[in-house]
Amino acid sequence: MAAVTTWTGQDANALRKALRMSMTAFAEHLGAARRTVAKWSSQGDEVLPRTDMQAALDTVLARATPEVRERFEALRTVGTSGAFVGAARPDAGAHADTGDDGDSDSGSDGDVRRRDLLRGTAAVVAAAPNVAPLLEALFAPPHSDGAVLSIPQFTRAVRAAKTDYQACRYEHVLARLVALLPVLEPRKSDADGEQRLQIEALAADLYHVVGSVLLKVGDRGMALVAAERSTRAASMSQDPVSIAASARIMTHALMSNGHDAQAVTLAGKAADSLDRDTRLASTDAVAVYGALVLRGAIAAARQNDRDTAHAMLDEATRAATRLGYDGNDRWTGFGATNVLLHRVNIALTLGDAGTAVAIARTVPLEKVTLAERKASLFVDVARAYTQWGRYECGLSALRTAYEVAPEEIRCRPAVQRIAGNLAALANDSVRAAVVGFAQDAGIRL
Repeated sequence: MAAVTTWTGQDANALRKALRMSMTAFAEHLGAARRTVAKWSSQGDEVLPRTDMQAALDTVLARATPEVRERFEALRTVGTSGAFVGAARPDAGAHADTGDDGDSDSGSDGDVRRRDLLRGTAAVVAAAPNVAPLLEALFAPPHSDGAVLSIPQFTRAVRAAKTDYQACRYEHVLARLVALLPVLEPRKSDADGEQRLQIEALAADLYHVVGSVLLKVGDRGMALVAAERSTRAASMSQDPVSIAASARIMTHALMSNGHDAQAVTLAGKAADSLDRDTRLASTDAVAVYGALVLRGAIAAARQNDRDTAHAMLDEATRAATRLGYDGNDRWTGFGATNVLLHRVNIALTLGDAGTAVAIARTVPLEKVTLAERKASLFVDVARAYTQWGRYECGLSALRTAYEVAPEEIRCRPAVQRIAGNLAALANDSVRAAVVGFAQDAGIRL
């Protein structure tokens, strides 16, 4: 990990988040005032900690565990993409911090050990089995039971994990990931030349699945770590399509961590690089290109940038036309129908609930063959109806989503929020039905 030459407020805040500390606990840990730590958080790269705080931050980072350092690096930068996460480099506008008096903090206190973090993550997400073992496996020392998987075997194992993920069989995919992660490095060390490049591409796909699962259950920080690993492995593979595919999960992780502007930039740059490097000569390249542009469109919509969102949607439509079919090349599920699904989500994100419902009615459901995508569509429809004030229709859409993919509905924090809103806003009869559905489905209200 690269050393921090000069700490900024954003760097310090990234370290605090990597340590899973509240502002009060982090201030006590450093010997600083709580208000000083709050200033770092609010002013970011516009403030430079005092010299004594620079030294204290150096010491805390030097003493951090490997997993904390990895989280810090992921929060601080986006590896080879050039977009900053959680921290930016110092600029001429940065000014020195003079310190301040402390005040109260409503956050959780204390330095959270990794096992406490894992247990806490599992407790936060209702019905999200085996999340703690997945995080343990993500940081477990490499080991091999003596039987190193061949490349065909490893390919089949990663493909099975991808398939389970898209089918919303999360218990299965988590079990596969827990088994595969510790043996990945031994498999890499056993390969060289062309085989090593293939393994790196498979590793990028594997970490992509890890990041996707962690995003589903709401562990945004650890999803960013997995996305960074996917990015590094893809870069080592020297495969332009793999590099672009890993940018998809990084874009998603950035968005989940509140970095929508960086996500738009990353998606656009990665799509341009893929176009330049491959001329979109293969179906895999076209599908990944289209999927990247769609991800950028959602990020733009989250910034309320309608022009960019719709321009990217139009570009994705052109890619879908070029592809010519609804497929699942490179695990993207990309095609004209997929673009339509994203139009629903983007209309909803822009606050156009009625438009979102109208577009959803035009989706040919028989062409949405992936359970994860179909369930997500009905979750979007439920959210749209809830915004629209049509609560009974919102509940109906949630029920349909549950019929399509029960595990998807049980584990997603977004679904819990929708169900909670329905229970809070609907009249007595619908509210009772929502509570009953949530209890049956295992959704925590």
